[in-house]
Amino acid sequence: MKSTLLTKSLSFTNPDFGCKPEERPIEEYISNAVINLDKTSGPTSHEIDAWVKRILHCEKTGHSGTLDPKVTGVLPVGIDNATRAIQLLLSAPKEYVCLMNLHKEVPEDDIRRVFNEFTGKIYQLPPVKSAVKRELRARNIYYSTIYEIDGRDVLFRIGCESGTYVRTYCHNIGEALVVGAHMAELRRTQAGSFNEKKNLVTLQDLTDSYYFYKKDGDESFLRETLMPMEVVADHLPKIIVKDSAVDAICHGANLASGGVSKLSDNIQKNSLVVIESLKGELIASGNALASSNEILESQSGFVVETSSVYMKPGVYPRLWK
Repeated sequence: MKSTLLTKSLSFTNPDFGCKPEERPIEEYISNAVINLDKTSGPTSHEIDAWVKRILHCEKTGHSGTLDPKVTGVLPVGIDNATRAIQLLLSAPKEYVCLMNLHKEVPEDDIRRVFNEFTGKIYQLPPVKSAVKRELRARNIYYSTIYEIDGRDVLFRIGCESGTYVRTYCHNIGEALVVGAHMAELRRTQAGSFNEKKNLVTLQDLTDSYYFYKKDGDESFLRETLMPMEVVADHLPKIIVKDSAVDAICHGANLASGGVSKLSDNIQKNSLVVIESLKGELIASGNALASSNEILESQSGFVVETSSVYMKPGVYPRLWK
């Protein structure tokens, strides 16, 4: 559910400092960009990182939410300064389209009944080959929609909490049906605000757009292919701060009540929030020390404990001691 911005203090930004993300000079735009990449079947996510780095001749790249080699779909990749910000997507909800193969035929009514049982909070044991500790853990399944059942093949779409293993989900459904099942094919269709309908590009698209920029001086295709890193935080509640508070936060300071200009109406105490400038630049993220209403009413004290800083110091003037 999209949040509404509430105004705590009407503020104006100085055009001499900072820049709207979409208006950054092209080299700065590239080094603060993310790619909504359509991963193909075959390469690992780390190989994709290496290829993007080679194509753009950048210093570093990093992805969010590793996809297995055979899995396709949405793979957000951050470039240079955006490699740290891309980690904000790790906790974002995910969506997949999956083809599951049952080991024996089962009546459709039974399949649909079990799918309904496997929504809401479920418990999973991560696969043996996984990057996390193998222990039982709870995960939320927001929806699981069956598109088609053809014999032993079941095509479905699943919206789930980050860290859900769809391969394990299929295995558990097979166990519940007492016939066994496995994941035959998987495609990720959404990760946070990244989805198949929003600027999904291929490695070839990226190669072509960079060629036009370098050879013809046409940066328009590159600006369409890449997106400002600020989009990685679209799924999170935000606090917009005054120009006077920006540089202190860039040096790691916590956000004080007096620096707040606007804020989302859905901030909960102890939740993850992002801090942005009045121009929409991503400054930092941190832990909310109060709810939206409490922040609106506060006259003093800290409202966010800063944990990660994404903007370099010096972009805005130092107005703190």
